[in-house]
Amino acid sequence: MTEETTTTLIDQAPPPVRDWPALDLDGTEFDPFLADLMREGPLTRIRLPHGEGWAWLATRYDDVKMITNDPRFGRAEVTKRQVTRMAPHFKPRPGSLAFADQPDHNRLRKAVAGAFTVGAMKRLRPRAQEILDGLVDGVVQDGPPADLIERVLEPFPINLVSEVMGVPAADREQVHAWTRQIISTSGGAEAAGRAKNGMYAWITETIRGGGSGGDDVYSLLGAAVGRGEISETEAVGLAGPLQIGGEAVTHNCGQMLYLLLTRPELMEGVRNRPEVRDAALDELLRYIPHRSSVGLARIALEDVELRGQRIAAGDAVYVSYLAANRDREVFPEPDRIDLDRVPNPHLAFGNGSHYCTGAVLARLQTELLIGTLLERLPGLRLAVPADQVLWRRKTMIRGPQTLPCAW
Repeated sequence: MTEETTTTLIDQAPPPVRDWPALDLDGTEFDPFLADLMREGPLTRIRLPHGEGWAWLATRYDDVKMITNDPRFGRAEVTKRQVTRMAPHFKPRPGSLAFADQPDHNRLRKAVAGAFTVGAMKRLRPRAQEILDGLVDGVVQDGPPADLIERVLEPFPINLVSEVMGVPAADREQVHAWTRQIISTSGGAEAAGRAKNGMYAWITETIRGGGSGGDDVYSLLGAAVGRGEISETEAVGLAGPLQIGGEAVTHNCGQMLYLLLTRPELMEGVRNRPEVRDAALDELLRYIPHRSSVGLARIALEDVELRGQRIAAGDAVYVSYLAANRDREVFPEPDRIDLDRVPNPHLAFGNGSHYCTGAVLARLQTELLIGTLLERLPGLRLAVPADQVLWRRKTMIRGPQTLPCAW
């Protein structure tokens, strides 16, 4: 490529800024506005309902992977300014992995990594199955109909996360109440704020107490603070998102079950072909629109050329994992659910240094939830017409609010 050609490409006029509406979408419908942006080009510009200014949006798989792996795009800078965003409130805490850049990110993540290894999850699996079986036993005993969100999909991750975190038995009822309020769509921002304040005060005291001395998260954090590797404030900021981290599992699995319950061919494939179940779960993770709009922004720390556009130092940049998971160059027929899709390098858990800390735990819970419900409730079906299933509103994480089922 000649210097003249390069200059022409870089000087290409930037795309127009598009206002992204806050949509309340039903079911597993792919966001039509995001679909429009994907058709318009690999790199567009967006303005979200809150914050200030505009941001670049990357939707192609290769660009999303590049940006999320490139140290020229940082998260820490986001905390210092009003970037255009979907969320009305923005109060990142010190210690939050989501806004840490290297080398702080690795320092913080190292403090809790031991609780989320593949080995730790293998040791956890029997206890996880025991918790889940107890919840399903109650559903079977009471008989149909049952709201599987209320009875299984919400309490299972909350209970299991408490095991991983090391929440003492005496405190679990209170911690679970806070968690339910924080992730609920009822009660509004004020109630969620009170619950967050209560939970973070409790987390602070728990970390100061050093935890149980075992290999749970609060013990690991207490030990790391004691060694001076992280501050107490950072430890609290680390623990909070992990404590409520089961929310995504609840709503992801809710979407997966809705798809299985409304598409008989999918239900038959997942139920009757256990040899493809792992691949099927990956395909469902790729397909479901697990969030509204986009996640967290990055800031360009220097000028970067991408797709013939100059992203200037200081520009806000978003990536869309949802769009990347529908990139036709990587996933043939991306809008079709193909239970035999192999390989399936989806980005449902993110990419790069900000890859989901609890991804192995989330995958374990997803496997157990889908597998156990299909095996224990062989005639599982919706107890209401599909168009009467209620969906969450005004929320970042999409999913059914209720899932009334019979069997």
